[in-house]
Amino acid sequence: MTRSVTAAIVVQVCVLTALCVQRTTAQEQMAEQVFKNVLVLKGIPADQFMDTMGMFASSLLYDCTGCHVDEILVDRSAFAIATPRIQRARQMVAMVNALNKTYFAGQPRVTCFTCHRGSGVPDVVPDLGLQYGEVSFDNPNAMRIFPEPAPSAGQVFERYLAALGGRERLAALGSVVAAGTYVGFNTNDLEVPIEIHARAPDQLATVVRLPTGDGVRVYDGRSAWAAEEWRQLPLMSLTGGNLSGARFEALTWFPVGLEKAYPQWQVGTRLIDDRELVILQGTRPGELPVNLYFDEGGLLVRSMRWSSTPVGTVPTRTDYADYRDVDGVKIPFRLVVTWTNGRNTIVLREVRPRAPIPAGRFARPAPFTPR
Repeated sequence: MTRSVTAAIVVQVCVLTALCVQRTTAQEQMAEQVFKNVLVLKGIPADQFMDTMGMFASSLLYDCTGCHVDEILVDRSAFAIATPRIQRARQMVAMVNALNKTYFAGQPRVTCFTCHRGSGVPDVVPDLGLQYGEVSFDNPNAMRIFPEPAPSAGQVFERYLAALGGRERLAALGSVVAAGTYVGFNTNDLEVPIEIHARAPDQLATVVRLPTGDGVRVYDGRSAWAAEEWRQLPLMSLTGGNLSGARFEALTWFPVGLEKAYPQWQVGTRLIDDRELVILQGTRPGELPVNLYFDEGGLLVRSMRWSSTPVGTVPTRTDYADYRDVDGVKIPFRLVVTWTNGRNTIVLREVRPRAPIPAGRFARPAPFTPR
């Protein structure tokens, strides 16, 4: 099994078989209330606990059986067995926390990835191939950008809005209802129907029609919930970076509102696939930034956002492609979302702008119920 495949199936192995202590409430619950035998990751919301598992997976390129016993595939209670690797991971979390507290004023400057960098056993001897080889260390998806004075953020946004059809048409968009197919870690690579309902400026509801039951995610403009089979609770409130990420996903459907949603923007450039892309980085108080990547025609081709965990920051990347004209407005018909626990592909078949949406569509969803 390749490293990329191993990393991509983390959630399929780990989350689909996750040990749940209780599945009865949508109220925010801590990790130790939902999982058994949690010792060093207590006091974080359950939804962020799985982001932490994603940090481990991305840093070491393990799936869940890399640390847990194989019995987890057939027996959920086996997740509570403390293997030698789990015990070592607990020690490593304590070590990372101590380093950051002692030397970096508690800031997460040292993480799992700092040393492991995709290996279960960190190297301790320098690699001369890295020192003298032709290797690029420029990560195009890095959070840090190098601001440039021109063009201005306003000019980049104006070009973006013009490429999509113009500010006036976009401001009148109001709502979007779309249907298509979804493929993700939770579908075993099978295409299933998806429905998307978005209303300006920042409400979004998606429904994935799985054979085992509908997976629903909702952001109502303030709060976000997920009612999905693979999650630890039948209805989970999203918190922290997951909440701000849900808001960002909703905003991307209405670019005029996206521009206003972040009080500060910086402009940079980055070379990706031999193309120089313009980057806009938006920031707002209390949240990690978001990066928007624009091609030579002004269209958004990628976004990056980040979430904090007790062991470091995890990224989520969305790639946008196949822009099509829908009633005078260009909309991407293909979206690929890549995160530390998997990759999801959405291909739209039908998009209806300014379609009516019932008010209840953005209400807190009912808990997931198997068919």
